[in-house]
Amino acid sequence: MKTIAIDFETASEERGSACSVGLAWIEDGEVVRVEERLIRPKSMRFSPFNIAIHGIRPEHVEDAAEFPEVMDEFAEDFSGAMMIAHNAAFDFSVWRSALDAYRQPYPELSYLCSVKMAQRMWPQLGSHRLNSLAVHLGLTFMHHNAADDARVCALASIAMMREAGAVHLAELPERVGISVGRLYRGGYDACSVRRIRKREPAL
Repeated sequence: MKTIAIDFETASEERGSACSVGLAWIEDGEVVRVEERLIRPKSMRFSPFNIAIHGIRPEHVEDAAEFPEVMDEFAEDFSGAMMIAHNAAFDFSVWRSALDAYRQPYPELSYLCSVKMAQRMWPQLGSHRLNSLAVHLGLTFMHHNAADDARVCALASIAMMREAGAVHLAELPERVGISVGRLYRGGYDACSVRRIRKREPAL
C-alpha cells in the first residue's frame, strides 16, 4: 500500500485557505521522497497570525498554482493511498474545504492521525505536538515548514510502527486501537480512537 504523510499550512483562519502542502512518501519503513508546493489561496487573504507561524506571505504565492492544480499533480499517488497527518482532523478539513470551494470531488483514500497514534503509543509524554515528538525521537526540523512537518510526521509514524512490532503502517491502527479514517467521493469518515474494553476478571 502507498503511504504518504501530508501537512498543510493555511493563509488565514479559513480552513480552505491552504497556502502550502508538504508530502513525505514512506516505502519499506523509510522516508524515500519529500515534496513541498506553494499554493495560491482562492481569496488571497493572509492573516498576520498565520504569517507569523509559517512565514508565507501573499507575494510568495502570487505565481503559484491554485489548490486543484497543485493537488492534481499528485492525484495518482493519492489514489488508494494510506495518508498520515499530525492532527488529521485539521489537515483533512483543509483538504475538504479547499475542494469544496472549487466544487471538486474528494479523492478515494484512507488516512491516519499520528497524534492519536502517539497518544496511544507514548501516553507518558507530556505533549504529543509534532515538536514534542521530534524531541522524543531526537529529530531536528523546521516546524511549520510543510515539507519538514510531513517528514517528521512520517518518521514518527515509522518509529511507532517499529515499536509496536508492525511490519507495515497499515497494521498500526489495529495494534493501538485507532479506527482508520476515509475520504471518498461522497464524504468522509473520521480517524477516531476506539474504546479499549476492560478485561473481565477471571473467576
